[in-house]
Amino acid sequence: MKKSVLAASLGVMMFGLQAQPPVGLGLQAQQAIPDAPKPQTNLPDLGRVTPGSGTSSTLDEDTTAAPATAAPAQAQPADDQPAVKTESWHEFTLHVPVNFVEIPFTVKDSKGQLVPGLTANDVRVYENGLLQHIWHFTSDAAPLSVAMVIDQTMTHDEMDRLNTSLEALQSAFAPYDEVAYFTYNNGPKLVTDFTGAQSARLTQAIEQSKGGGRDALLAGSLGGPMASTNVINDQNFDPNTAPQRGNSGMQLTQPREIHALNDAILTAAIALSKRPIDHRRVIYVVSDGKEYGSVAKTKDVIHYLQANQIQVDVTLVGESAVPGLGFIDRFHLPLTMHDDVLPQYWQATGGVVDSEFRTKEIEKSFAKVAAEVRNQYTLGYYTHEPFVDGKYRPVEVVVLRPNLTVIAKKGYYPEAMELTPRPSGAAQ
Repeated sequence: MKKSVLAASLGVMMFGLQAQPPVGLGLQAQQAIPDAPKPQTNLPDLGRVTPGSGTSSTLDEDTTAAPATAAPAQAQPADDQPAVKTESWHEFTLHVPVNFVEIPFTVKDSKGQLVPGLTANDVRVYENGLLQHIWHFTSDAAPLSVAMVIDQTMTHDEMDRLNTSLEALQSAFAPYDEVAYFTYNNGPKLVTDFTGAQSARLTQAIEQSKGGGRDALLAGSLGGPMASTNVINDQNFDPNTAPQRGNSGMQLTQPREIHALNDAILTAAIALSKRPIDHRRVIYVVSDGKEYGSVAKTKDVIHYLQANQIQVDVTLVGESAVPGLGFIDRFHLPLTMHDDVLPQYWQATGGVVDSEFRTKEIEKSFAKVAAEVRNQYTLGYYTHEPFVDGKYRPVEVVVLRPNLTVIAKKGYYPEAMELTPRPSGAAQ
């Protein structure tokens, strides 16, 4: 028994001696374990970020971060890094690629009713006769930027009907729409810049800008046998009242009426071209369509509209709204007044038109036209044409269903555009 205990004690002592390395060998074993990596001090200082204060200026390792109330300074770049220029939101400009084309369009059936439920598979779009791939298609309602253009060159009774109906104008638009209000007589006039469609500012502008109209020209004021009172058998026996007196050169001529419709549409288009591109840009004209005396030419104004994605919608009033009278304008004589130039505008821009003569029907027309514009389809595609070449590009939208009418703009002019972000609540 004693031998067993002694043998066990000797075994434990020998195991302990083997487990304990020599003094010199233990030091070498500890040094063989690699040290942890040391912090590198030669890296470029990228600055520190203090929560709530943004990027701070360059700080040393033993310097505490600046308080959150301090104005952030621009970090100093390293020698091998380019400097970065910071800009505030109002300096930021988003450049929109002009090779992307958006086409709003309306589809109606044989009864003139809007056709809902179309998809991109039901539609084809051609540019310069070439089929384009549709990348974007929607039927969602879009906010409107509307420039109202009100004719004040009509006769007194026509203006009375129009003035009464204007009380229903604001109810045709949604609260998130914005409206600018223009009138024209001998020239265009801005009554109020863009403001909320339901604002009191627009209500006041409409009320204060109602025109009185013009006197209708009588038969005796235009020359001819009825131009004087001393006429017997178509012969004027009093030379003092003759339309032309001897060789003095005295002559009674028809007074020229100025109907500056082209100038008014161009003025509204210039103001509208500065509105957000994500809004649907609309010029809404309420007029009899007569044009005479404008500086701007119709074709030049249409060019500007097509280059700035502006649609012209029309409520035709006055004598031009009477069925059959528009036929006369097909036989327009040079150097005389155009009875109705508005078809050229709404056909070229894919606009909506409604002809109404009575006051109640004009009131309904406002809501009808606004609803059709708001619920248009919109498709978008990337054109295969050069980026900007300034040439007119014809466009055709086709719906693959029978007996439907498509109303869309006939083409466009490519123009370089840029979209500048605006603060919310721009309309007041």
